[in-house]
Amino acid sequence: MRQLLIQVPSGCGKTVLQKAQACQGTNLAQWQTMGDAPQDIVLVHVSNQRVEPLLGALQDLPDLNVTLLPRGVMALHPPADQAAEQVTQVEERSPIEIFLAGLQSVGSWKGFLSYAAIAGVVVWIGLYTNTNYLLVAAMLIAPFAGPAMNTAIASARGDRHLVGRSVLRYFAALLVTIVVAALLSLVFQQQIATPLMIENSQISAVAVLLPLAAGAAGAVNLVQSERSSLVSGTATGMLVAASLAPPAGIIGMSMAIGRWDMVVNGVFLLLLQLGGINLAAAILFRTFGLSTQGARYQRGKRGVFPTALGMSAIAIAALLTWQLTNPPSLQRSSRAQRANAEVQTVIQQFPQVELVESTARFTRANIAGQNTLLSEIYVQRQSGNRDSAETIQAELTQAIQAHLLDQGFDVTPLVSINVLEAPRSAN
Repeated sequence: MRQLLIQVPSGCGKTVLQKAQACQGTNLAQWQTMGDAPQDIVLVHVSNQRVEPLLGALQDLPDLNVTLLPRGVMALHPPADQAAEQVTQVEERSPIEIFLAGLQSVGSWKGFLSYAAIAGVVVWIGLYTNTNYLLVAAMLIAPFAGPAMNTAIASARGDRHLVGRSVLRYFAALLVTIVVAALLSLVFQQQIATPLMIENSQISAVAVLLPLAAGAAGAVNLVQSERSSLVSGTATGMLVAASLAPPAGIIGMSMAIGRWDMVVNGVFLLLLQLGGINLAAAILFRTFGLSTQGARYQRGKRGVFPTALGMSAIAIAALLTWQLTNPPSLQRSSRAQRANAEVQTVIQQFPQVELVESTARFTRANIAGQNTLLSEIYVQRQSGNRDSAETIQAELTQAIQAHLLDQGFDVTPLVSINVLEAPRSAN
């Protein structure tokens, strides 16, 4: 429930009370100011979903001033024994509140870009020193969630001006983060990609699910009333930034060291994130009531919403087509996992050994003309087996390499096998 303080010329207060009662307003109060131009002040408590209808009903009144308190209130009224039911009727925020809150979150360019620069410093330190928790800190600082969600709000509202402004802020923040990361790599004379850079630059075949989930989570958080939201805005903001901050840092650092393959991966991720977040969030915002026209909002254009969704869907489809038709460069993470599963299948066919552990990963070395997949395997010799370690290694290596190539992995599989011996019992 929301509280509104409505100020109208003297004599109009009764009309406000009638319209508030028609919108099931409760705990209504009216008083009049004194002075040369007396005015009626009306205090109204109304459910979240009736805020915009009430504003629409009042907007024809002359010199209307409204103060909306964007915080949940508990308006208790007779009968007293229904207090529990009255405070548990929690609804989603009104569309006008969601829209205005998005505009209010824009903030100044100076503070916005300062946070983007600080996020670039923190993400660079995390990637350079292989410190995962610093990547989490960068996600908390990075200001990418605001413009990303405002783009979706503007798409749902059909506001071309806000769409352009939000996209501009989105790419400006990313550019600042990228430039800061690149400059730090140049200043500290970074020469090679760090293991954490390699790990975070590798893309999974299901990478599109993260921006879709982030966009949906961000929209639900903005729509839900603060008393009914189970997840904090900080958490959902970090989810959005989680899909943006590391790729931005990787792009800057990779440009500084000349790893253009990693730059391409980072750009792919950033474009995929924007399209996925906007598609999922805009659909949810529209589902929860944001439309092109509403109380105190008349500049929405009907064609903007389908156009924005169509462009997002086309961008996602184009990126996924690029990803799926150019293996394994944009699918390294998921293909490495699949390759490891195939390796274990081959080892199970060799009764003379038992698998202890196996890993498969694409290496950091940029060997021209090949996609190097390194598989490190530890096996234990079965008791009674008399084959030499060299024989077992040669047989397993040949079988694994042949199997991976037969399965269509477009890689150069390099296999390292370690044959381990169990301790012999003392006689």
